[in-house]
Amino acid sequence: MGLKGFVEGGIASIVAGCSTHPLDLIKVRMQLQGETHLANHIPSLRPAFAFQSPSSAAAAINITPPRVGPISVGARIVQSEGVAALFSGVSATVLRQTLYSTTRMGLYDVLKQKWSDPHTNNMPLVRKIAAGLIAGGVGAAVGNPADVAMVRMQADGRLPTSQRRNYRGVIDAITRMSKQEGIGSLWRGSSLTVNRAMIVTASQLASYDQIKESILEKGLMRDGLGTHVTASFAAGFVAAVASNPVDVIKTRVMNMRVEQGTAPPYTGALDCALKTVRAEGPVALYKGFIPTISRQGPFTVVLFVTLEQIRKVLKEF
Repeated sequence: MGLKGFVEGGIASIVAGCSTHPLDLIKVRMQLQGETHLANHIPSLRPAFAFQSPSSAAAAINITPPRVGPISVGARIVQSEGVAALFSGVSATVLRQTLYSTTRMGLYDVLKQKWSDPHTNNMPLVRKIAAGLIAGGVGAAVGNPADVAMVRMQADGRLPTSQRRNYRGVIDAITRMSKQEGIGSLWRGSSLTVNRAMIVTASQLASYDQIKESILEKGLMRDGLGTHVTASFAAGFVAAVASNPVDVIKTRVMNMRVEQGTAPPYTGALDCALKTVRAEGPVALYKGFIPTISRQGPFTVVLFVTLEQIRKVLKEF
């Protein structure tokens, strides 16, 4: 019974991850906008200028900086790198969902079965949150290498040609990181990944179950597609709001280039957070929120709708 939960969650997560990958890539590119240590390497009209003060930006390039939103970022990626670039790092997404999401979804299902009331088959909200925190933390620790590879592959196109890593795939990315930067680089930002995953899983899975149960108990809808879509979209919004600040810092720490003999741009998560807020303001922690919610909403809908359908198919097994 427990193993089936891992299989169901893994399949649903891979489908959801691949179908929303372009939105995730745009989110990553937007979260990297404004990094001060890249100021001398990125050509004019770079997205970073959209978040600088007009005076500093004008002094640098002598024109009024354009505001860059998700549609502009997506269009710029297609124009400069081609349509296929929207799926850069999709192999890492598949591996990440296989490791991270399969673990968190399956473990949450196991804990849910153990902690649910045997008479009502429901679990109190506090236990749902606790189950989500545990499942998310374990899943993130397992899937961190794929997460680092995915962030780097998604961000590679924004670097100058001479500085691009040009990974051929997720296996090549993990192999080269291990050789060039050490095994420890595969768990770079792991504390952030674990924190984010705990927040996302607790808010996403717990809120989905809670909202779905409330809808059914109050008789607002039947247990069908409409209920699943409503509960999952609400869960996606909750997860996006709760996790975006940690996600921004995680993305920047994982993507930073560490060269031998030079100090890294950030010494850790706290240093990255402080530098980001000082240079770009507190609002920078919600950079990429529009594509985050644009991705988190559809991702969560596809995830839970697919999961519910898979459960029906595998019900007899």
